[in-house]
Amino acid sequence: MRAMVILAVAGLIAAPALQAQDFEWSGRLDAGQTIEIKGVNGDVHAMRASGNEIEVKARKHEGRRGEADEVTFEVVEHDGGITICAMYPDDPDERPNRCEPGHGGHMNTNDNDTEVDFEVRVPARVNFVGKTVNGDVETDRLGGNAYAYTVNGGITVTADGIVEASTVNGSIHASMGRADWGGDLEFHTVNGSITVEMPAGVGAEVRASTVNGGLESDFPLTIQGRWGPRRLTGTIGDGGHRLDLETVNGSIRLKRVG
Repeated sequence: MRAMVILAVAGLIAAPALQAQDFEWSGRLDAGQTIEIKGVNGDVHAMRASGNEIEVKARKHEGRRGEADEVTFEVVEHDGGITICAMYPDDPDERPNRCEPGHGGHMNTNDNDTEVDFEVRVPARVNFVGKTVNGDVETDRLGGNAYAYTVNGGITVTADGIVEASTVNGSIHASMGRADWGGDLEFHTVNGSITVEMPAGVGAEVRASTVNGGLESDFPLTIQGRWGPRRLTGTIGDGGHRLDLETVNGSIRLKRVG
């Protein structure tokens, strides 16, 4: 198992101007590394930094259940970069909460509905991952790759690199500056529309489906097999890696950047 180092736990880092319920962290990563934010209740907003330093601010908003000061923060350093988590109190009947990168870790709120809103400034050439459960994820035009995931919330993700997004209850608007992704690229929701903007020279194998909505594309598609107004399999340009777009209640639009 890859070793991880917790850099800061449950404390205030930095400015005395911060309120007791708030959190700040700053630091640097090498080009190609990733700053990852993991929340549960609350929005995640990332914007491009003016310099080479990452800045993370989190603001707590107390809800109707639980205490805001029971929600703490962990900063975990690993080979791929930095993961920062909003940590809710453990449920004694479940395994302890853990802050780990990617699909690792465990997050349970133990009936605490405190909201934590993250604001992140991301330098050019640093990648970004934003995850929450109940909240929106939004990025301004970031310089690296950007990946956004929520369950109950909308996603607006734009970057000069590659982007990917997934939610359940919300729409997705994604815009990418590059189209040389490896493997499969997925944009999934259930209740919401999907709009994906890509560069003019993109090549991809597209699979798109909706139940209650339509399909539109600025790109000419070579259709493979049967197709209809709500489902298609086809090729853009010379093809390449797969692009999956799926919703139930909403339309799907492929748009050319610019």
